[in-house]
Amino acid sequence: MAYMARAAMVSLLAFIVATLVCSATKPALAQSQPGGRVEVELELVLAVDTSASVDNAEFKLQMGGIADAFRHPEVVAAIAAHGQRGIAVTLVQWSAGDQQAQSVGWHHIFDVAGAAALARAIEAAPRLFAINTTAIGSALRYCARLFAGNRFSGRRWTIDVSGDGRSNAGLSPRAERDRAVSQGITINGLTILNGHLELERYYRVNVIGGPQAFVEKAEDFADFARAIRHKLVREIAPIVAFKTNPERYYSAQVQLSSNAPLR
Repeated sequence: MAYMARAAMVSLLAFIVATLVCSATKPALAQSQPGGRVEVELELVLAVDTSASVDNAEFKLQMGGIADAFRHPEVVAAIAAHGQRGIAVTLVQWSAGDQQAQSVGWHHIFDVAGAAALARAIEAAPRLFAINTTAIGSALRYCARLFAGNRFSGRRWTIDVSGDGRSNAGLSPRAERDRAVSQGITINGLTILNGHLELERYYRVNVIGGPQAFVEKAEDFADFARAIRHKLVREIAPIVAFKTNPERYYSAQVQLSSNAPLR
């Protein structure tokens, strides 16, 4: 009887340990806050320049590059590192002072399927503007407002603005950058140089701001796909995220390389 009692106790302890291990290793589910807002790691606004300096072929290179980035294993692994909280992403097209619009609504992404759905939506989005002025400040004002009106609650808010020129219309980029940063928003830039090497410095001084803000540069529109992929990985899973949860990040990479589904 004593042997049976000890065996039962061992079995019970093994069950408890197994349960605790499973609970500890299970990715956290996205939680809804009061009011129905879903918790995510990052709310990301992709702001794409569609002013007249961007021809239709270059517009397609931008949109195709962003879509391809969300299919790339490195980007999907960065998203998966945050578990089922994931990230929320929307895409804005911008041009002149009064020309901004969401061309792809908010998507909640935490796995391959969600990233692929966003990629398809981006590819299907038509061009909305082709005005000959470039209003970066007005685009920043518009994008900053999108965080308050969505259904998500992100630990980080980021605007990812790409462009091939300086602002020459609309609101002041510096003033709108400072306004956004005061609201807790980080603004990163992707400059499409096309030989204008000073554009990177212009973005550093006038456009980007907030914690860990940075500028990624593409040498030209053909280089955009590489640049946006690198930029997204850096935005979605910065070094801090790798240090706090490296096992989930590298586990996601292994699963992707073996074509296994992400969990």
